[in-house]
Amino acid sequence: MGDKTVLYDAHMKLNAKMAPFAGFEMPIQYTSIKEEVIAVRENVGVFDVSHMGEFFAEGPEAIKFIDNMMTNDFMGADLYKAVYSPLCRENGTVIDDFIAYKIGTERVLICVNASNIDKDYSWFESHVTEFDCQLSNHSSNYSLLAIQGPRSEEVLKQIEIYPTGDFPYYSAKEIQAHGEKLIIARTGYTGEDGFELFCSNQFITTLWDKLLNAGVIPCGLAARDVLRLEVGYPLYGHEIHDDVTPLDSALKWTVKFSKNNFIGKEALENYTPKYRLVKLSLDKGIPREGYPILNEEHETIGKVCSGTMSIISGKGIALCHVEKAKFPKDKKLFIQIRKNIVPANYHTKPFITGGHK
Repeated sequence: MGDKTVLYDAHMKLNAKMAPFAGFEMPIQYTSIKEEVIAVRENVGVFDVSHMGEFFAEGPEAIKFIDNMMTNDFMGADLYKAVYSPLCRENGTVIDDFIAYKIGTERVLICVNASNIDKDYSWFESHVTEFDCQLSNHSSNYSLLAIQGPRSEEVLKQIEIYPTGDFPYYSAKEIQAHGEKLIIARTGYTGEDGFELFCSNQFITTLWDKLLNAGVIPCGLAARDVLRLEVGYPLYGHEIHDDVTPLDSALKWTVKFSKNNFIGKEALENYTPKYRLVKLSLDKGIPREGYPILNEEHETIGKVCSGTMSIISGKGIALCHVEKAKFPKDKKLFIQIRKNIVPANYHTKPFITGGHK
C-alpha cells in the first residue's frame, strides 16, 4: 500500500477503483472513463490531486529565485499570475515540469509532480542559497482538488469559494472562504476551463462534500490522462524525462532565451534537438506507450510516448517522439501494433480543442 490522501475513505465510499500511483493509492475511475471525460468536457468534474507537491519560496528575492530555476519568464509575469515551465539541469535535460504561482510580491507557490517531490525539492534547495529568500516544503500540509469543465466557475461561485474581481485564465490568489485560507488558481490539466484549489488537509473533506452536493462528478486519473492527451499536454515520465530537453518535446514556447539567465540556458542555446514530438491518430486500433513509429520503408524512426483511445473523437491518439534527422518530409508515418503496421494521421493542432478561457 502506498500513502493515502485525506480523501481515501471518501473514494472508497464511492466504490472508486484504486491503484498505486506515484507512491499513493489513487482513484483511477469511479463510474466509467467515458462518463468522467464527458463530464469534464461538457459539465464539471473534480479530481483529487492531493498527491502533488507544494513548495513555497518567500522573501525579497523569491520571484527572482524562481525565475532563475525556470526556462519560462516568471519575472515578467504580472502579480497573481501562474506560469508553467520545465525545470532543467545545466545540460538542458528535464528534471520535471511545474507551475509557479505569484501569490504575493515576496511569496511564490510551486506545484510539482508527485513522483518528483524529493528530487525537485533537493534541486530547488541546492540553488536557493544564492538568493535572499527561504524555501519550504509543504507537500504534506496541503490537499489539492482540480475542478474542471465549462460549469466550474458557476459551481465555485455557488459554494462561495471564488475570488473577488477579475480572475482570468492562469491566475492565482490566496482567499478566505468558510473561515479557511485557500489558494485558488485558474489552471488545470484537461484543456477545459477549471480551477485548482489548494487547502488544508482539515478542510478538504468539507470542500469535497460541497462540490459533490453541488452536482460535480468525481473523476479519476484514467480520465485525466485521456483528457490531457486529447489536448496534447505532455506528462513527465512520458513526453518529458531525464534524457530529453524542452526543445525535443514541443516546449520551445516555454524557453525564453531573451532572459538574462536561467539554469540550462547556455546548453539549450547550443542544442540541436534530437526528436520532434508529434501528434498522431489512427482510424483503427489503439496506440500504446512504446509502440514503434515507422516510415514508408517500415524502418523504426521513433516511438509512442503516450497513447489512448480518445473518448471525444473515438479514435486512437498518441504523442510520439520521432528522430528529427529521420522525420519524413511528406509526414507519412505508421504505428506498429504487434504484427500490424497501421497508417497514422498527422495532426498539427490538438486532437480536441478545449474550452479554457
